[in-house]
Amino acid sequence: MCKQAAIHLLKIHKVILQPVVNIAEICAQKGVEQVVLSPGSRCAPLTIAFARHPKLTVRTVTDERSSAFIALGMALTSGKPTVLVCTSGTAALNYAPAVAEAYFQQVPLLVLTADRPPEWIDQLDGQTIRQQNVYGLHIKQSYSFPAGFAHPDAAWHAERMVSEALNEALAFPAGPVHINVPLREPFYPAPDEEVTFDQQVKVIEEVANNFALSQTQAVQLQEELQQYKKILVVAGQDVLKPDLLDSLEKFSANTGAVVVGDIISNVQRSPGVIRYQDAIFSSQDESLLQQLQPDLLLTFGKSIISKSLKLYLRKFKPKAQWHLQPAGQVADTFQTLTKIIRCAAPDFFSSLGEREWADRAYAEIWKRTDGRAGRFLKSYTAEAGFSELAVVAQVLQQLPQQSHLHLANSMSVRYANILALAPGQQVAVFANRGTSGIDGSNSTAVGCALTSPGITTLLTGDLAFFYDRNGLWHNYLPQNLRIVLLNNHAGGIFRLIDGPKQQPELEPFFETKQALNAANTASDFGLNYWAVRNYEELTEALPKFFAADAGAGILEIFTDSKENAAAFAAYKQALVKALS
Repeated sequence: MCKQAAIHLLKIHKVILQPVVNIAEICAQKGVEQVVLSPGSRCAPLTIAFARHPKLTVRTVTDERSSAFIALGMALTSGKPTVLVCTSGTAALNYAPAVAEAYFQQVPLLVLTADRPPEWIDQLDGQTIRQQNVYGLHIKQSYSFPAGFAHPDAAWHAERMVSEALNEALAFPAGPVHINVPLREPFYPAPDEEVTFDQQVKVIEEVANNFALSQTQAVQLQEELQQYKKILVVAGQDVLKPDLLDSLEKFSANTGAVVVGDIISNVQRSPGVIRYQDAIFSSQDESLLQQLQPDLLLTFGKSIISKSLKLYLRKFKPKAQWHLQPAGQVADTFQTLTKIIRCAAPDFFSSLGEREWADRAYAEIWKRTDGRAGRFLKSYTAEAGFSELAVVAQVLQQLPQQSHLHLANSMSVRYANILALAPGQQVAVFANRGTSGIDGSNSTAVGCALTSPGITTLLTGDLAFFYDRNGLWHNYLPQNLRIVLLNNHAGGIFRLIDGPKQQPELEPFFETKQALNAANTASDFGLNYWAVRNYEELTEALPKFFAADAGAGILEIFTDSKENAAAFAAYKQALVKALS
């Protein structure tokens, strides 16, 4: 090829790929900091653009399912969109579990999937599937990037699209957005070709709404509130928000309203919050349950772990339920919803908590009952035999201050919710309760650890841990990661819930017994490893495991599934007696 022809081809190549390169620049200008790539050829222009951008931190994780959950963990801790980049074909499908989790947990992600150009779809070309709208109803918005840029409006369209996608990812309720990027060959730059970013690229900023009540709305709601004497506030899952904690504490102190929060609501560090609702609603004292019934239920946030709380409120219905949510679809979780108030929860509680009208005796009943439940749990777990519930109690007590706790699904999150955090524990709690799957727990915790300075602890069971071992298969193992692994060599939850535990198929088809331990996994990925089989070993290991300079590690706690089930049944019987 003559020199003139080569220069001409280089110019054509630059024209074709410059809008793709500019995606990275727009992301950087709009505040994106973290990018997670998975290797592939079709995505080469995207990979090279992000890798060469000086303002972006870029990591490569081979397994797309794990990479997407790592990105989720990053976005959870930072509140900023994380960018995901993969090649064409089934790579995009492997993002789907994390995309669904991000959608229901309202976490901002920008998902970029490279694709074949449209003329090659359904033509039996390699690594080609139907990628437009591939995430269906589990995405806030899907966009199709232009396949060609012969007309100047195509570049304008492409740049506008990236801004719109990032704005949509952050607009309340936040969530994942998808841009499918069809790319024609050649998509690798020449060895000596410089990648340049257009500093004057088009960027569209969006000013966020603070979702505040107007003075007229506040006055009207204040008058309506005073019709109800027994006020119960239930906090759903949310990230830690200091302004919310302040407004909730003042609202409760001034009005006498009762605040109930699961461990994943991140309101439990406030001393007045009711935290032992799982234990409280195990009571069979009908008179007590009737006394706890609210007139008005105020709710905000996302999912609720406590099944007993949900069942209680569906049976002992309030006269009214108001849900606080700035925008988006509202769930009628307790089947009692009567009013949707479109405002941010901190603004509601700070605007309407100036006057006292609620029943102080109602709050005292809740506090006394919560105190009894808390004292029972502390005493019971301190004296109980070696089982998962008692072990988790010790682990929660030893969590470092100013740290993060990730709870895997199944029994890990349930144990933690039963036991709760103590008032004043400076621990932010996360869990993949958008879809409540066991997939991605390791990876999400890794993403959190990579983007936060303090210790990040993952509390997980054996099935969830081994299912997501690829979350550790990369070159970025964070030294502030601690994994507490409850290994009972089975899906132990199925012995604890009615239905499967009564079936002859329990062991072979529900528990799915496995003989693995994490020693080899720790060795493979360079983690410290402790094996624990009794209280003495646990007591000795925990301080070393949680030491700030200990490095990444796995604390594997071995228990027996049948003994755990028996211990949990004994706990429930003792609890009913204690609250009678």
